[in-house]
Amino acid sequence: MLKLCLISSSGGHFEQLYRLKVLKENYSIFFVTEKTKYVADSHAKYLIKQVNREDKFVLFYLLNILFKSIYIFFKEKPDAIISTGALCTIPMLLLARIFRKKIIYIESFAKIKSPTLTGKFVYKFADVFIIQWKEMKKFYPNAVYLGSIY
Repeated sequence: MLKLCLISSSGGHFEQLYRLKVLKENYSIFFVTEKTKYVADSHAKYLIKQVNREDKFVLFYLLNILFKSIYIFFKEKPDAIISTGALCTIPMLLLARIFRKKIIYIESFAKIKSPTLTGKFVYKFADVFIIQWKEMKKFYPNAVYLGSIY
């Protein structure tokens, strides 16, 4: 059975990602998200440091997340990574790229008129890049439009 790592930042990103829990019917799945006060995050098997790109210690926090991601990646050995972003997911996505695991990225439902920073970065190397709004095709011409995750 294929093993999938579903990773996102907290809040709306995780809410969107958690809708994919139905994948457990056909795949072995586990969730990774940021440690916050949100009740929904308790569904995650692994919690990582919450990151704000404006924080002066952001690089230190990303390094911490990189080491935790390495631990999770080699412990779980996922066949593919599915992500809805954002910043805290970059280390895991880069590991997947380095070790030639499939990457499926779902651009945020909240973005209708402009791309996310994480989306612009990941679009360059994701195996499948999914958009939830047709209007986003102008930013991501090779993306797959599947409609809303909701």
